[in-house]
Amino acid sequence: MPEGPEIRLAADKIARVLVGKKLANVTLTLPLMQEYEDVLRGRTITAIDTRGKAMLTRFDNGLVMYSHNQLYGRWYTSKLPRLPRTTRSLRVAFDTDTHTARLYSATDIDILEEDRLEEHPFLKAVGPDVLDPELKPVDIVKRLESKRFSGRAFGSLYLDQHFLAGIGNYLRSEILWAGGVFPTNRPKDVDRATLQRLARETLKISRRSYRTKGITVTAKIAQQQKARGLRYGQYRHYVFSRGGENCHTCSTRIERTDVGSRKLFYCPSCQPA
Repeated sequence: MPEGPEIRLAADKIARVLVGKKLANVTLTLPLMQEYEDVLRGRTITAIDTRGKAMLTRFDNGLVMYSHNQLYGRWYTSKLPRLPRTTRSLRVAFDTDTHTARLYSATDIDILEEDRLEEHPFLKAVGPDVLDPELKPVDIVKRLESKRFSGRAFGSLYLDQHFLAGIGNYLRSEILWAGGVFPTNRPKDVDRATLQRLARETLKISRRSYRTKGITVTAKIAQQQKARGLRYGQYRHYVFSRGGENCHTCSTRIERTDVGSRKLFYCPSCQPA
């Protein structure tokens, strides 16, 4: 499933062809949404932003389209008359005079009024967006120390969208490694300095991934690994999907475990139990 950085990058891509442009045509294939085709046709998209793994497409008439890609959803953009080449099922098509943006295979889509966004089940329950520029380390520390989250193991907490929105499987492993915390430990098991370090790394790793299109290691490490002939998928992370390989920092062999039926990677030396 795409994580926060990937959804934000997709929103940026769509915004480049849609924001500020009048919609010449709108196609909504889900039966409960088709009544909005005429309502949105001819309107202008004013902004496309994200809340964790959800995307919010805003229109000049006060309506907002909520969409969540979940596991299979994917957006494509192209210059008309060329259309995306895919066998996926079309859900949404927004066409301007020059470009199209199309969402395929997603099922969690809704049209909402701007002033009722927070009534949506996902949006009213989701935590702060990890990519929100207003989010600070102190805000994350407060959540880690709160009664609601302090007793949760880091390994499960960092996949909970109620805690922070936008963190998924690869970001979880990378953040916990960078923060030096063992997956089964809990916020209340470690000192405040550790929580502060984890909070800083939570923002640093997530924002680096957005800025570099999925790379969580430093530029120096990426360059070193590329010079060795490694491909993007092999050099982009510190620990995720590197089970059995040596840690970049201490050379200890990285291990894999499963938390919540999803794989998690860690370094036993950098993340002592």
